Amino acid sequence: MGTGHGVETMASAHGMKQVGYLDCAGGGQVTVRDGVAFLGHMRAPHGTTIIDVRDPKNPVILAELPMGPGTHSHKVRVMGDLMIVNQELNHNDPNPPSPDFRGGICIYNISDLRNPRLIKRWETEGVGAHRFDVDERYVYLSSSATGYNGHIVFILDLKDPANPQEVSRWWESGQWTAGGEVAHWKGTAHRCHHPLRMGNRLYTSYWQGGFHILDIEDMSKPKRISGLDWSPPFHCPTHTVLPIPFAINGRKYLLVADEDVARPPDGVPAFIWMVDITDELAPMPVGTFQVEGIDGTVQPLATACHQPSEVITGTEIPVAWFAHGVRMIDFSNPRHLKETAYFMPDVPVMADRVQSNDVTVDKRGLIYVTDRRRGMTIIERI
Repeated sequence: MGTGHGVETMASAHGMKQVGYLDCAGGGQVTVRDGVAFLGHMRAPHGTTIIDVRDPKNPVILAELPMGPGTHSHKVRVMGDLMIVNQELNHNDPNPPSPDFRGGICIYNISDLRNPRLIKRWETEGVGAHRFDVDERYVYLSSSATGYNGHIVFILDLKDPANPQEVSRWWESGQWTAGGEVAHWKGTAHRCHHPLRMGNRLYTSYWQGGFHILDIEDMSKPKRISGLDWSPPFHCPTHTVLPIPFAINGRKYLLVADEDVARPPDGVPAFIWMVDITDELAPMPVGTFQVEGIDGTVQPLATACHQPSEVITGTEIPVAWFAHGVRMIDFSNPRHLKETAYFMPDVPVMADRVQSNDVTVDKRGLIYVTDRRRGMTIIERI
């Protein structure tokens, strides 16, 4: 069980400072609501941790859920009194999973935060479920499925949490192998990473298939409006397609983050794109951002961009930039993104470098960042 400590740190920063820290197993996604952080972990036996962060200088663990070998539960969302976590095979874990393991999502009642109660496992064949979005009733999910090559989009109705209902599914043409479709890509290069809902749209990253904008006005029949794919020539896969929930100078935008993996050693490291979608039928990249110091020289994998905060509070947004910590990016001028602050955490114990993995913001403006090797840091803008 981890322990918290206050602001003592050797971390470097500009315009941001550390408030608290929790020493815990490496983290995937972090979600914060009403003074409670929900943290999914990268590797078994650690699954999901629930943390009281009302006093951010002294985080306190309330509950911990385990995972079996060869699997992980590294994504977590909260919907009312429900906590939803993913269940997935972990190909980075050399330990064999249980032969009866089935991936999917687990739905918990968290009315008692110290004693999460499992309501239902929604199971699927194959690798399992990856990242997802939720609202007051639905889950928008990336998951494997029998007869499909790679993860596809699922929409699940949780009106009755004990009996989740599939509303619909969507896939890129070529994935439905059971239906005779033939892919024009290698392996599972084109697959759903995760959808994000805004209004009647799903903004859906599709790994090395770029992204797709889906119309879900009729949720039972998602329809593709448009999309964009820049790999090739860029190698890094599309990780997150984040709709900006307000217009900027009368125009609509997406912030798109590629993940710094799946590239040759001398390939261009991942970065942020701004895409103008004022005309939804013709998405147009208009701006990019890369941190200073990534200058064209050879960089190891997991050095550059990974994941922005999916909670947007204005035209500044924190982004987890792997070995470069957290970068605060101003997108008020989408054609000229600029860094306004940064926070470089300490290198975790037993690690060779920082690996800032996920970041979110709570209602107090506090920023939570996980390191995929170890620890969760709480920081604030100054």
